[in-house]
Amino acid sequence: MLKKIVNTDKAPSPVGPYNQSIVAGDMVFISGQIPLDASTGQLVSDSIESETRQVMNNIGAVLEANGLDFEAVVSCSVFVKDMEDYGKINAVYASYFQEDTAPTRALVEVARLPKDVNIEISAIAYKHR
Repeated sequence: MLKKIVNTDKAPSPVGPYNQSIVAGDMVFISGQIPLDASTGQLVSDSIESETRQVMNNIGAVLEANGLDFEAVVSCSVFVKDMEDYGKINAVYASYFQEDTAPTRALVEVARLPKDVNIEISAIAYKHR
């Protein structure tokens, strides 16, 4: 199976040896996104809600570059610095999905994230034909 690399300038450029997304068959694997605004190059850090929104918007931009939307997402991995932010993160995250078709998810508290952000989310989507 060949893999196809898909990147977009509407999401932050990778800060290491990886790509924003890889298509393998009908699956799209989206690298972890942090709250970096691609248009300004600045981190969004005024609240966990705004950080989460920026991360989800970055994922949305990568999905769009693949011809998809959030309905195609089948799984997310969420990494947070403080589990106390769970409720606030969940409220923003939930606004991107229909409750009855929301993807699977893992949410894990970690000691540190790239650029010392408070949240990072990766996703897997399915390219339905």
